[in-house]
Amino acid sequence: MNLDEIYRETILDHNQSPRNYGHLDHPTKVVGLLNPTCGDQIQLELLLQDGKIQDIRFSGQGCSISMASASMMTEAIKGKTIEEALALTSNFKNFVTGGTSNIPLGDLEALHGVSQFPSRVKCATLAHNAFEKAMAESSE
Repeated sequence: MNLDEIYRETILDHNQSPRNYGHLDHPTKVVGLLNPTCGDQIQLELLLQDGKIQDIRFSGQGCSISMASASMMTEAIKGKTIEEALALTSNFKNFVTGGTSNIPLGDLEALHGVSQFPSRVKCATLAHNAFEKAMAESSE
């Protein structure tokens, strides 16, 4: 199995068995975002406590790239500080636009091939943009 096949299987696995999909009982922050170019939509529910992401869930509908990316992101940032999570989302967005990441991205690295398809970058970054929107609204 080559690297492309491993990445493809990782994306399919997250799309078919999304981690952290659903709703929180008492979220401290809820944010939604729509990708108007393709219609993908996502809602993030976060439980923020002591500057950390204690829990996170997502719901929505969209292509396999956007749903797999949301699943991977929620796994990657759960338990991290808000600053660590923002650094991860920023590095991921740079990574999928053809740049590099200076921190490990875990399963999110499976989405690197998206950089060859600019229209799919918006799908891959939808959850990450929603998270950044939630954090921007929290600091207002």
